[in-house]
Amino acid sequence: MPIAEIPPSILSKAFDLLRAFNTYERVMTLSELSRASGLPKSTVHRLLARLIELGAIEHHGVGYRIGLELFQLGSTTPAGAMRDAAMPHMAALHRWTGHTVRLGVLRQFDVVYLEKMARNSTSSDPSGVGTRLPANCTAVGKALLAHEDLDDLKHFLPSPLPALTPHTITVVDRLIAALRLIRQGDLAREHEEARLGLACVASPIMVRGFAVGALSVTYPADAELDPKTGTVLRDTTAQLAKEIRRELPLHAHWFPHET
Repeated sequence: MPIAEIPPSILSKAFDLLRAFNTYERVMTLSELSRASGLPKSTVHRLLARLIELGAIEHHGVGYRIGLELFQLGSTTPAGAMRDAAMPHMAALHRWTGHTVRLGVLRQFDVVYLEKMARNSTSSDPSGVGTRLPANCTAVGKALLAHEDLDDLKHFLPSPLPALTPHTITVVDRLIAALRLIRQGDLAREHEEARLGLACVASPIMVRGFAVGALSVTYPADAELDPKTGTVLRDTTAQLAKEIRRELPLHAHWFPHET
């Protein structure tokens, strides 16, 4: 039977249900979960009962929320270890710049943000921890994509590329050209490509020749960054990479082994 014709499994449906939760909807009712996941209420009810038993979902008033069991599992991931190592550096960078600092990793052609430090909760940048955005729209994504095999990447990227604003680069050849410059030493940048009114610069965290993550500084598009920002950002990611290489245990396989 072709894969497209295989009916979704219970496990797939459970993940559809878990993905219904997001930055804006942290507590949801059964009806809201049914609408967001596209699953019938009867299916959602059965899944909720099992996921609550497993600790993956918890009751919260008349609704439901993601359980601490998933948080505990997530904290044991390689990405969680990198986040822990990055926190002091992010705090220092945030204090120095006065702007939002984020840590992100690449997953396929998207960026997933692992941590964010902002001046306050009313920041005009709504992207929180766990937010997933097309990599071509973000400075973090460009910093990470630039260290992929660009000749192969050119053939695998979706065409046209997804856009979040009218300023997003959607032409593959234009993106690849920008990535080559970043790989040669340019700082990764985006200007109102992910959100109107915001700009961003980013630098990769390089471990054994692989970009395992990136740090970024997000600021108002009409603001002028301190000319030293790029140097400070690069120095921060270099120091973080050095600490990761030195301190993380050898069994933390969050980058490929050398052959």
